[in-house]
Amino acid sequence: MVVISLGVSLIIVDATIVGVLLPQIVTELHLSSADAEWVTSVYSLVFAALLIPFGRAGDLFGRRRLFVLGVTVFALASLGVTAAQDGSALIAARGLQGVGASMVMPAALSTLNSVFSGRDRAVAFGIWGSMISGMAALGPLAGGALATGGGWRWAFGINLPLGAALVAGALALMPETRSAVRGSLAGIDWGGGVLLALGLGCLVCGLIEGQTFGWWRPVGTAEIAGLSPVPAVLALGAVLVAALVAHERVRAAAGKPVMLDLALFRIANFRRGNLASALINVGELGLVFVLPLFLLGVHGTSPVQVSLAILPLAIGAFLSGGYAGHLAGGRAYRAVQLGMVLEVLAVLGLALTITATTGGWGVAPWMLVYGFGLGLTSAQLTNVSLADVPPERSGQASGTQSTARQIGAALGIALIGTVFATSLGHTMDDRLKGSGLPAAERAAVSHDLRHSAGTYARDLHRDPARAAEARAADESLAVAARRGTLVIAAILAGGLLLSLRLRPGTAEAAAGPDGAGARAKRRRRPQESGG
Repeated sequence: MVVISLGVSLIIVDATIVGVLLPQIVTELHLSSADAEWVTSVYSLVFAALLIPFGRAGDLFGRRRLFVLGVTVFALASLGVTAAQDGSALIAARGLQGVGASMVMPAALSTLNSVFSGRDRAVAFGIWGSMISGMAALGPLAGGALATGGGWRWAFGINLPLGAALVAGALALMPETRSAVRGSLAGIDWGGGVLLALGLGCLVCGLIEGQTFGWWRPVGTAEIAGLSPVPAVLALGAVLVAALVAHERVRAAAGKPVMLDLALFRIANFRRGNLASALINVGELGLVFVLPLFLLGVHGTSPVQVSLAILPLAIGAFLSGGYAGHLAGGRAYRAVQLGMVLEVLAVLGLALTITATTGGWGVAPWMLVYGFGLGLTSAQLTNVSLADVPPERSGQASGTQSTARQIGAALGIALIGTVFATSLGHTMDDRLKGSGLPAAERAAVSHDLRHSAGTYARDLHRDPARAAEARAADESLAVAARRGTLVIAAILAGGLLLSLRLRPGTAEAAAGPDGAGARAKRRRRPQESGG
């Protein structure tokens, strides 16, 4: 459990650590707003696209083997991040990190699902959930501390010694588990994997690049039949996802291995839990993306100070995660519902109170409530989602569940980032209309603020002659942050409605060694083989 928790912590931290480092990275590498979104979202995009294929590979070839390989790839990719000298190299290295992470997550989760049962299972998933939610918030804190001491590259360089320690720990302590049926390369649905990766890639690409190339009318020279390429890319993504569903149905009907087991979605809690997981990650990753940009743009605070504003999220998650089952009277689905209520209330409170003068202390109380709700939700939603899944399909189901989270992360960053950037540019232009600046200069200032993801506000503050423009930039950042958090609140409200339809799973009926948990364990033994 220690090895699994630390492995998951490593890849979760790197999913959120970029948020607080982003202003430094944008400044040093001269990134555009779209580049900044890609640096943040490409990790989650690759992560999501490959989780299911690697979950299946872990079932067939061994989950510990996949875990060790994933940690190794992740550590080497982190070295590429530290050496990046431009946006393209950084985005490529972050994508490779996503490849390694997509091996680690399903291997860890399916091992957890296979090894633990009964009361131990509830405790194990409580640890799992609190680590996911808590480390997602501690990522910015760790990144801020490392960046302040030695620059943003140190925040990724530290993954090398940590990765080496994890590999040694996995080989010494982690059991090897796999499906009872040994696999081969022929047991992997390569066509489904390609369709999944390309479909998700097109959807996220369209959402991120919409503000750059135009949502309908073309901006710049890129166009298709007089229109922006973005609608075509989004339509292609939808077609590829539809083709994936048709492809998997045909293979399943023929008795062939599938990448995405659509039959799993007949399990009500699995279906609802996966969608709720995606919506929850929209909220968490959206907040971690928007709030550091707002705080740094308005106040110019250091990464550590921004991290301290987000620290209450981690504190709340760690406090509530381990006790989620007890707080809900032993019913995991009740803990999920309570957590979702707290998340919605906290984000709504944040959206209604953000102003141009709000600092880290103004954000902290809402983040504490949000973190407490996130700990309750994340700690038990995975447990509820996987409780009724047959053990021999554990890897595929774990990959699918983790994919839902990462789809939410990638699409959430793209969606909330677009709302933030678009609101920033439009609001700044409106604020400057009465300033007496020529129209061309107003447009240039608005463009620079939007293009820099808000960091241009610090340049305006450093010039006393542009005090009015600096105030307008602060107000625009506050409006953009409010709108972004309101969208997050609406998405989380959808997750709350889904959580109200969750019901007790078979694992929750466990009453001890002689209860259903023990019976489930006995059923599991002939289907899983250990190494």
